[in-house]
Amino acid sequence: MEQERSTAAAWFRSLRDRIVAAFEELEDRGQGPASAGRFEVTPTLRDQDGGGGLMSVMRGGRVFEKVGVNWSEVHGTLAPRAQAAMASRGVPGIDGDPRFWASGISLVAHMQNPHAPAVHMNTRMFWTPGAWWFGGGADLNPCIEYADDTAHFHATLREACDAHDATYYDRFKAWADEYFFIPHRGRARGVGGIFFDDLNTGAWQDDFAFTRAVGEAFMPAFLPLAEARMTTPFTDADRDTQLIHRGLYAEYNLVYDRGTKFGLETGHNADAVLMSLPPLAKWV
Repeated sequence: MEQERSTAAAWFRSLRDRIVAAFEELEDRGQGPASAGRFEVTPTLRDQDGGGGLMSVMRGGRVFEKVGVNWSEVHGTLAPRAQAAMASRGVPGIDGDPRFWASGISLVAHMQNPHAPAVHMNTRMFWTPGAWWFGGGADLNPCIEYADDTAHFHATLREACDAHDATYYDRFKAWADEYFFIPHRGRARGVGGIFFDDLNTGAWQDDFAFTRAVGEAFMPAFLPLAEARMTTPFTDADRDTQLIHRGLYAEYNLVYDRGTKFGLETGHNADAVLMSLPPLAKWV
């Protein structure tokens, strides 16, 4: 699948480029004493095997307090723990041949204004000698929820899903509700979205087209919300609510997130893997 892998990696990179440009344009229209934020782009290399990517992080902007938009294309041999995890999920042949290739885009945005929701998005392709699959999704994480924002975000994702399979939205929304749940807190980390993994219907072009649709839906799902809330007046109490909610996000990503665990176990750049963590958080 050399051509398919190359095609997927190039598309993930192009989506990263377009999102970075859109976020910087939003920064230009933001208000406040700070200068408009710009991404700091750092090439990343894996400590083991091969490949790397681009870590793109903006800090201290007018709209975004911290946002990362990372792209990667990596390959090599799975470490024993990662290999065992793949085998437990039923990946065929991984016991005997632990080679892998993966590419994708991962995004997390933490906002300056507590009324603007944090957000996560990821799309990716994974290959082993015995299998290939796509995964990803997007979920909204407001500390102060607006019902209209939640409805818009979900409606946009539903439209992307329905264009490919009428069952996808309900299936992948339920998966997100389960996946982004914090067991030790007994609650979700946000208002959900969609999540899917191990997507292989046998038709690579169809599955890639759906994965692209999810990625393309992200900006129309999120940007109108960020723009509408970025100038809403807020109080010290609102900021306190935001910082406490960010603690939930940090707990989830450090304890449960599958991508965080995989990135660290396969030797990817630790700063790139952990870019999802908020710049400030608070626990009571």
